[in-house]
Amino acid sequence: RMKSLYILIPIVCVHVFSPIYAQTNMTAPLAKKQPKELTTHNDTRVDNYYWLNNREDKNVIKYLEDENAYTKGMMAHTEGFKENLFNEMVGRIKQTDLSVPYQMRGYWYYNRYEEGKEYPIYCRKKGSLSGSEEIMLDVNEMAKGYTYYDVTGLSMSPNNNLLAFGVDNVSRRKYTLYIKDLTTGKIMEESVPNTDGSYVWANDNKTLFYDVKDDETLRTYLIKKHILGTKSTTDAEVYEEKDVTFNCGVYKSKSEEFIFIGSYSTLTSEVLYLSAKEPDGKFKIVCPRERDHLYSVEAFNGEFYITTNKNAQNFKLVKCSVNNTAEDGWVEVIPHRANVLLDGIDIFKNYLVISERENGLTEIRIKKWDGTKDYRIKFKESVYSAFPSINPDFDTDLLRYSYTSLVTPNSVFDFNMKTESSTLLKQQEVLGGYDANEYKTERIYAKAENGVLVPISIVYKNTTQLGSSAPLLLYGYGSYGANMDPYFSSVRLSLLDRGFVFAIAHIRGGQEMGRQWYEDGKLLNKKNTFNDFISCAETLINFGYTSPDHLYAMGGSAGGLLMGAVANMRPDLFKGIVAQVPFVDVVTTMLDESIPLTTGEFDEWGNPKDPAYYDYIKSYSPYDNVESKDYPNMLVTTGLHDSQVQYWEPAKWVAKLRELKTDNNKLLMFCEMEAGHGGKSGRFERLREVAMEYVFLLDLEGIKK
Repeated sequence: RMKSLYILIPIVCVHVFSPIYAQTNMTAPLAKKQPKELTTHNDTRVDNYYWLNNREDKNVIKYLEDENAYTKGMMAHTEGFKENLFNEMVGRIKQTDLSVPYQMRGYWYYNRYEEGKEYPIYCRKKGSLSGSEEIMLDVNEMAKGYTYYDVTGLSMSPNNNLLAFGVDNVSRRKYTLYIKDLTTGKIMEESVPNTDGSYVWANDNKTLFYDVKDDETLRTYLIKKHILGTKSTTDAEVYEEKDVTFNCGVYKSKSEEFIFIGSYSTLTSEVLYLSAKEPDGKFKIVCPRERDHLYSVEAFNGEFYITTNKNAQNFKLVKCSVNNTAEDGWVEVIPHRANVLLDGIDIFKNYLVISERENGLTEIRIKKWDGTKDYRIKFKESVYSAFPSINPDFDTDLLRYSYTSLVTPNSVFDFNMKTESSTLLKQQEVLGGYDANEYKTERIYAKAENGVLVPISIVYKNTTQLGSSAPLLLYGYGSYGANMDPYFSSVRLSLLDRGFVFAIAHIRGGQEMGRQWYEDGKLLNKKNTFNDFISCAETLINFGYTSPDHLYAMGGSAGGLLMGAVANMRPDLFKGIVAQVPFVDVVTTMLDESIPLTTGEFDEWGNPKDPAYYDYIKSYSPYDNVESKDYPNMLVTTGLHDSQVQYWEPAKWVAKLRELKTDNNKLLMFCEMEAGHGGKSGRFERLREVAMEYVFLLDLEGIKK
């Protein structure tokens, strides 16, 4: 969440430890207490570990390294098991692999992986798949010499000759824009630093629109345009978003007729448009921003199609003439429905494809423009996830979609919208003989405190004996309207095959059950998220799936906030908790507008400069509510370069827990010193942290192999 905050506070040296530990006589690192008073609304909080938020100080780095060494020492007896787990996870991955190609402007595009290599190779073939392969980017070659490397935002010019893309080699979500001339194979000298990865070509093949980040807050606040052959320092500013609660980005209509600038906050959005044929023209507003009005725009046949929540909590679809976008000219296409959430649309020449949610499940609806057909794709499983995939071709009867469930590997289908038939193009291959019939998936419901029914998706192996001795890992998130839909994970098999049950709590704060599900889990309703998770845990115990002695919880980022909150509220429910990059110092972070994401999230958490929000946030903020009591076994992870949840939040939290907790349970922290929020960038190396998390859980269960 945050960028480094430099403070002029003397740092007191922390305890120094030997780099080699023996588990029998280990002592946990103890961060020096250096009280700092933080006063807001006449309320003073004392933060003894505020000094940790300076990654430039060598004593802070030493403390993080000591925590890593302590974790390594405490888990030394599992080192061989962890390596075996890692190899087991890697062993299920088909190393030489190919994505399903898609067609765009006469080329087939795909990416592939080669055995033993960490990164994708982006390729294309002209005309047909039997043609010769052209390697556009080999990220393995590009990443040589870097410990972290991420490529994003690949954007092809209309004439198919120029590829724009962004590179982050630090893990701070700050991408440098590069342009590669595919006719020569050379990357041009005219690069642009500090972008967010949104790149759009105008139809003249020489004008490129891109977004710019604020160097300190990382807010995407500016859209500029670059003209080939000119210096990036002379690039013209096209749009500036001056409201610090908003971010902005740029995208192109599927028809390639329009370039859109979207400016958005948590609850409000505004879209501007420009003919892609006139890059020097002036952007016009589709609908002026209005508090609590969210909308997005697509173009088709001289009209804009607007997905909007104006007087429609679960969104509706309207259309209007490109020449008259005023609300009084809107024509309703799909009305608002109280029980169905309109997630998005995809436009084809003869069909409108609608992504919907009903009863906590994703649905794909097909509607023919002439009104002769209106139906949903039928799926065989009762608990699944299905979404439209890459569909750049406008004039086709084929819809490509992705499908998965807790037992069905990720699958790509082509659906013929005319004949209503699906063709499986590829299903994720799980090496080692995976059989979906050996596993069972189901959905149950927990009754929350106010009577709301919260869905829980569950998977386990058929041979697992459910009951008080069965280990169960409960996963949750519950923020930003993000949906934790059921999905397949080959990595997860390492738990399931050792007798673990895995469950996802679809708690409020997401949108699985509609927009109200989100509204009821944010701002002054945020505690519903935590109470829902606790209700799910209690239900799993009461229904005989597990018991507190074998129940574990996991969540990351805002889900890490969830972990911190439930650890404070009901530590008795869990044997262990894994908190991944947890957002736990909510009050202090939301009071500091220099920190990335803060200003844009006042509508998510509330602005603590308002006393009502200050008091409410303080009442659940995990760091502010650590008490002298027993806590579960805990593993906390973070990344030194994390731009979304700064490393110092989990570091401070762990330090305070060490000071106050009254139990002898494990409290371990691991800080990835060369990565950020998402961990390492390689497809295999990132699994080492997963193996560490899994072996932590398995070790607590007494499972040694």
